[in-house]
Amino acid sequence: MQANEALKNFLDNGDAIFQNVSIDCVIFGFHQNQLKVLVLTFKNTDKRSLPGGFVFRDEGINDAAQRILQERTGLHDIYLEQFCTFGQADRAISKVHRDTMQAIGIELPDDHWVLGRFLSVGYYALVDFSKVVLTTGILDEDYHWYDIHRVPPLILDHNHITRKALETLRLMLDYKLIGFNLLPEMFTMSELQALYETILDKKLLRANFQRKMLSLEILERVDKKWTGGAHKAPYLYRFDPRRAAAFLERE
Repeated sequence: MQANEALKNFLDNGDAIFQNVSIDCVIFGFHQNQLKVLVLTFKNTDKRSLPGGFVFRDEGINDAAQRILQERTGLHDIYLEQFCTFGQADRAISKVHRDTMQAIGIELPDDHWVLGRFLSVGYYALVDFSKVVLTTGILDEDYHWYDIHRVPPLILDHNHITRKALETLRLMLDYKLIGFNLLPEMFTMSELQALYETILDKKLLRANFQRKMLSLEILERVDKKWTGGAHKAPYLYRFDPRRAAAFLERE
């Protein structure tokens, strides 16, 4: 009941919201050699969506996206990239919002601001899966990480938003060297290759991949990972952001 009261107060305070603009976030995590996407389920429904929210009038759009992600993942300093704005004329927001509100006992008048047409600013975020502490919101009751190839039907155009985010991630993987945001601080070359293969959805030749990564001079070799005999212990690497910045400036 307290959650519903808080939601009603929020809905009644439309003047504090930058109306008709929303944010949808595609949160990527890498776990067990799978690229995963965070999906929420609305209370008392079978409707699923990407995490998202509204923009307050006293904050910028990027600030709003950071706030939404921090609330969901418990993480700060998240790699976040705005990649596209979605505003098709047939984005049927009103029915989705009306249904999700009715599912928790809230009826909205036909002229309510939340039932209007929204332009959605899409962001993708890259997180260290092992550090995420997920939190549900007022409207959702559950969340789940889905393999990128097994994302279920989502509301509105959220499946399209997810596909567009993946396309952008693939384009930016080498151009901005952003894939390292999905890995822990230290990793093996095999783990790095598995990440690239998973995102690109294709196999890479081990020798060529290792030669390419080392030639960029953006990795710091740390120590061996002792998992067996000395001859089997792979080196551990750490991403060096200063070297990466210098490399990108040269490109």
